[in-house]
Amino acid sequence: MAQQPINPVQVEKCIKGLDFPADKQEVIEYASQHGATNEIRQALQSLPERSFDSPVGLTKAIGEMNRSQR
Repeated sequence: MAQQPINPVQVEKCIKGLDFPADKQEVIEYASQHGATNEIRQALQSLPERSFDSPVGLTKAIGEMNRSQR
């Protein structure tokens, strides 16, 4: 079954206050501690293993991932 696209607005709410740059694992841990749903956590696990320089960079990676799932 295909994974549902991540809603970037929901992710932004969960990472508000996260210090950047942050790697994938830091993003997942922070989001988990700040209200991320199981679906968001699972989707974040699908992000590439890299460091994100800003929330915009993370949102861009989410958008690319969503487009590749269509």
